[in-house]
Amino acid sequence: MSEKISEHLFQLIRSLSSHEKRYFKLYASRHTIGDENNYVRLFDAIDAQEEYDEPSLLKQFKKEAFINQFSIAKARLYNAILRSLDAYHADSSVNSQLKRQLHFAEILFRKTLYGQCSRVLQSAKKLAQKYEKYSSLLEISRMEKELIEKNYYSGKDEEHLQVILNEDLDILEKMKNHSEFWTIKSNFFQWMNKKGQAKNQRELGKFKKIIDNTLLKNEDKALSTETKYLYYHIYSAYHFAIGQYSKSYEKLKQNAELIEKNVLIFRDEPNIYFSLLTNLIYVAIQLKKIPEAFNYLEKLKEIPKTLDTKKNEDLEVRLFSSASSIELTTYILLADFEKAEKLIPLIEKGLTRHNGKFSKVREGLFYLNIAVVYFAQDKLNLALKWVNKILNSHEIAESEDIFCIAQLLNMVIHIELKNESHIPYVFRSTSRFLAKRDRLNRFESTFLDFIQRLMKNTGKDSQKKEYIRLKEQLNDIVNDPLERSALEYFDFISWAESKIHRRAYKSIVEEKAAGHFA
Repeated sequence: MSEKISEHLFQLIRSLSSHEKRYFKLYASRHTIGDENNYVRLFDAIDAQEEYDEPSLLKQFKKEAFINQFSIAKARLYNAILRSLDAYHADSSVNSQLKRQLHFAEILFRKTLYGQCSRVLQSAKKLAQKYEKYSSLLEISRMEKELIEKNYYSGKDEEHLQVILNEDLDILEKMKNHSEFWTIKSNFFQWMNKKGQAKNQRELGKFKKIIDNTLLKNEDKALSTETKYLYYHIYSAYHFAIGQYSKSYEKLKQNAELIEKNVLIFRDEPNIYFSLLTNLIYVAIQLKKIPEAFNYLEKLKEIPKTLDTKKNEDLEVRLFSSASSIELTTYILLADFEKAEKLIPLIEKGLTRHNGKFSKVREGLFYLNIAVVYFAQDKLNLALKWVNKILNSHEIAESEDIFCIAQLLNMVIHIELKNESHIPYVFRSTSRFLAKRDRLNRFESTFLDFIQRLMKNTGKDSQKKEYIRLKEQLNDIVNDPLERSALEYFDFISWAESKIHRRAYKSIVEEKAAGHFA
């Protein structure tokens, strides 16, 4: 096994829960996997490491026979752990149950116990129909056909064979339909994740071109529950992308109702409900529906109970990333920066604990929000530290919205720090980035023009005039649904006002929040 696979073994062991580790040791004692005592000892040694250190393992086990074929030992241990996990999680989901029943049916068929095989398949078929597991239904149909052939079509007439064909065609049509909707959704989100919300008519045209698909003209075109979810999901994202938050909110609520009415179908995929509630909360906050936002936040925390699903590492990561991100965003919008700052140490621990287990977009959003909190608290060096985390990440740079705002906030922080000599460098760097990414929209152009004028006009009175001009221009931009999303990350207008009136940014934002959410 290569060094890369060695890292995989370490990562796999470190990902195990305490229950899974205990089960592996029981499994190793019951199943012959070579010298199981050596495997358990190697397992324990790797589990004890904070970082993978193969030389120390080779030194620790230098007297053992298996050390001469260490890569083979690691490969066998890796596979043994996977087999134990397979046994441990055998009934953890409907898909797992169906796979096991299909395997049982296959075994019974090979033993020519056709009657027993048929009964297992009927049981699996009811389960698959109940949960709309169409790929399993196709596999069940295939095995039922083999039984019919083995019985030389006894008791089956042309009408029955036509029923089988119709059932197959219905399943295939629903699978095709779901795949088509999934592709539309994925094309939309691939573009949106890269570009963010629409900032100009060209980007708006791209979104409209995707959404113009004939399948999306009517909800009835979605042939299954999960495909209806995709229909609402696409439209809620589309309205969000073009700044129509009220329409987005309505589609999100329709999707939440769909899932809550079909809990059984979505029980094995809590991430779907998770993401939906996260989006609902964010849009509700933007629409100043604070009581509704906190109501959905409570629903978010109750997902394991609502869907009757056990917590797992993936769910734990999502609980951390979604709930923490939402709370931080909410406190920022409410201008309660003291509560927001108190969350930061917990978020830092979570970022460290779950490092590499959520998207760079989510990670970048955490960094940006933390920088905004420290900026409001007048802790500028800390704000700069978190902005630099974004600017130093090539992966986060793929999310142009977050990276672009980080570039602009970087200039704001340097202005506050009075780093006059550094501002021209930051300005050039930001200008190059936006030019390369074809991102010089109205907001970015306005802000860069302002910075350029500010560098030329160093007098207090002339600079004040530039801040007044910036505020007027931004007040015009904020009314444009294709441009205002940039101001949702950081309140550039309030910052301009703080410079005009020589007041703390925080106090101005607090006043506005008190008026908005009164």
